[in-house]
Amino acid sequence: MSATTPDMATEAAIRPFEVSVPDEQLKDLRGRITATRWPRKELVADGSQGVQLGMLQALTRYWATDYDWRRCEARLNALPQFKTEIDGLDIHFIHVKSRHENALPLIITHGWPGSVIEMLEVVGPLTDPTAHGGRAEDAFDLVLPSIPGYGFSDEPKERGYGPDQIAKAWAELMNRLGYSRYVAQGGDQGANVTDAMGRLAPKGLLGIHLNLLGSFPTPVLIGIFGGTIPAPEGLVKRLAVAAISASADKEPVAFNQTAAVFRRGYFVEMGEHPQTVGYSLMDSPVGLVAWMLDHDPDSYAKIARAFVDGAPVGGLTRDRILDNMTLYWLTGTAASAARLYWEETQSIGAALASGQKPPKLTLPVGFTVFPSEIIQAPRSWTEKVYPNLTYFHEADKGGHFAAWEEPEAFSQELRTAFKTLR
Repeated sequence: MSATTPDMATEAAIRPFEVSVPDEQLKDLRGRITATRWPRKELVADGSQGVQLGMLQALTRYWATDYDWRRCEARLNALPQFKTEIDGLDIHFIHVKSRHENALPLIITHGWPGSVIEMLEVVGPLTDPTAHGGRAEDAFDLVLPSIPGYGFSDEPKERGYGPDQIAKAWAELMNRLGYSRYVAQGGDQGANVTDAMGRLAPKGLLGIHLNLLGSFPTPVLIGIFGGTIPAPEGLVKRLAVAAISASADKEPVAFNQTAAVFRRGYFVEMGEHPQTVGYSLMDSPVGLVAWMLDHDPDSYAKIARAFVDGAPVGGLTRDRILDNMTLYWLTGTAASAARLYWEETQSIGAALASGQKPPKLTLPVGFTVFPSEIIQAPRSWTEKVYPNLTYFHEADKGGHFAAWEEPEAFSQELRTAFKTLR
């Protein structure tokens, strides 16, 4: 394990943490669920009007009667959890050291509407690979932080705390833990943070891995925020880009024409008015869950199967899904989590207006495309953004919550992507 021994002041700054939710909060949650005022059933037979009434009522029935938060609480408390103050904010993180020698330190950043809970399924495979089909030399020391404003981390008290600032905080966290060399991984919002870490290139960071393209080639970025997406050469039609032309000779396709397969409403509204969204999400647990469910069609369909049909897909079981949703409610972080989208929208808008380009990322980059991900970034896009692309692979299974849904496949991707950096 590549680590130095922190001094006494550093050790004192890292404090053990344990989750303990008062019974009154759990009672209040159940009461709010059962008191929900429901709208009438949607007027269509599919999900084209949004989250379906029958599906959501099946979820909330289980939530109010059979779900047990204490089980999740015990699972979290069985792991080494800590808090440390960085930039005036208490940062929560899980830190699991491997029993194997020379384990490579790895920091993984979650996204929205996820949390550290979506990463719990990969703790075993990554830190103890010999018990999961891997080799001792594949082992990682694992650091799982909660993004500021998410879960048990403090929410930023001033504007301006976006991916760049989080990246600096993560570099400080890894330094504070005594790691002199490490790698980083992220998807969704975590991809933006990990991309920022790569561009920051703090001392000790060897390389990064992503499973969602957080940055885009400039023409594509302008297309997303300007209402059209120019069709890149060689792009194959797949789930999340089914409405985008596969030929570079054709006219750009309006972004909203992809609505059937790409839902942008949540990040547009949170990017513009997170406070407005927050009022309802902080007041109604069912409203919060419906907002989180309306994220992408693939995840929605899989979660619906778990609650309506009782047939979970991979790690997306009823209890694990509700663990994540309940965490958002109990920590009261729906509004603060949404504000991260506002920070990014402000930063992107300012960069496009000024023509300012982000720092080049020269560190090695690994990238995995999971087949049911929101955006199926082709290698051509990825290479334009990351010239030092050292690993690119199209996985056989998995979606937006790849670590949660397919932990073994996700873990194997990281083992392979980082093999040359050990």
